Amino acid sequence: MSDSTPHPGSASNSGSARRPGRTLKLGAVLFGVGGPGQHTTWLDPDIPTNASVDVRWYIARAQQAEAAKFDHVFIVDSQFITPDSPHHYLSRLEPLTLLSAIAVHTHHIGLVGTITTSYNEPFNVARRLASLDHISGGRAGWNVVTSGDAGTAGNYGRDEHYDYATRYGRALEHVRVVQGLWDSYESDAFPRDRARGEFFDRTRQHTLDHRGEYFGVVGPLNLERTPQGQPVIFQAGDSEEGRDLGASIAEAIFTHAPSLAQAQEFRREMRARAAAKGRDPEHVLIVPGISPVIADTDAEARAKDDAARGGRSFERALAELGRPFGWHDFTRYDLDAPFPDVGDAGARSFRTHAESITTLARERNLTLRQVVEHQLDAQRSPFVGSPLTVANELQRWFEADGLDGVNITVNSAREFARFAEQVVPILRDRGVVRDEYSSTTLRGNLGLQVPANRHTVARAASTLDAVEVGTW
Repeated sequence: MSDSTPHPGSASNSGSARRPGRTLKLGAVLFGVGGPGQHTTWLDPDIPTNASVDVRWYIARAQQAEAAKFDHVFIVDSQFITPDSPHHYLSRLEPLTLLSAIAVHTHHIGLVGTITTSYNEPFNVARRLASLDHISGGRAGWNVVTSGDAGTAGNYGRDEHYDYATRYGRALEHVRVVQGLWDSYESDAFPRDRARGEFFDRTRQHTLDHRGEYFGVVGPLNLERTPQGQPVIFQAGDSEEGRDLGASIAEAIFTHAPSLAQAQEFRREMRARAAAKGRDPEHVLIVPGISPVIADTDAEARAKDDAARGGRSFERALAELGRPFGWHDFTRYDLDAPFPDVGDAGARSFRTHAESITTLARERNLTLRQVVEHQLDAQRSPFVGSPLTVANELQRWFEADGLDGVNITVNSAREFARFAEQVVPILRDRGVVRDEYSSTTLRGNLGLQVPANRHTVARAASTLDAVEVGTW
């Protein structure tokens, strides 16, 4: 596609496939000095060498995203590292502490942080997220993970990481308990009426009294209902168990989409899974992560991408290959021998990713060197070109139902500005993204419903039954 080719869904074309009211959601993933595969990112003079621990850098990027009317910033997290972990992972701030700081320097943008269900208790998670929602005026989101790094167990006094069945069974129960705790208070529980001397209506406070397979929680939560009812639930996990969890509890799902066809298939599958569980698939947003490469022309962008890829370290990629396999050490093998059999090394780690790498190597008879080179090549972005080309491609994926939003990888303020100030205005002119924030809450801006408080619903139903009985 040339730099000047208009897209068939542009504002000038009346045949747009866009449904009325549907707009592309925008997220910014703040990766500081560089995440997986970003081996030389930190060398860019535009990026502070301590960006991953500099709260001012995060605040500035969040404000940059808010100026472009992004829906949210997203802080990824894990709790186990090795010397071979990506630079950003080696030293970074805890998500909710960081997001609380960002909250008081922003006004509209959503604040999404990763918290594992494997190494946290529901009461503490419910309280921390509800606190962030109050601090931010209703902008909190929880990225639910089960921890793929098996070594995390050793940091929490466990001999080994949970197996997949336990991880995801625990995760589902964990989220349900947290949601129950968020309903501890009905919205009118605190009249704070000085004239009547009534601060609190005790009939609007409710214990949870949960006793399940993994957790026992009495409640109630010691924090009133939050501005958006409940923080928004995000989820990321590509295994069968992960997809089932996402279909059960997620309101937005983070994923990876190498091609439009794969993006479309994932979105169709997840919406079908959600519908099979009795949920409205329109309230399950699919938001893949992307790393656009933008320059003045398509040719310059391709050259820029090639240069960046050429600067990646084979040695670091070889070391990082071990992560989905529980940080198995692949450096000890002959690079030009067939891909080694490492048994079930990834069984309690990123199993699905490990299995896909192993299957690819076996089916194509690849050496270890070729697997590493394939992993490096697999990270190529489908969004490379001039601002117009990238805007066209994003619009094409959106209107073809490949996605509901995107998460942009953010390191350099300069490179992020290319997207925010050159690509987003094109999409805005075409009506693909909104002109202004439509709500003061993350839930409202994402077009998601406010969850009804279960106790309010039950009381209303009881009152209706009583009226109907009396009428009869």
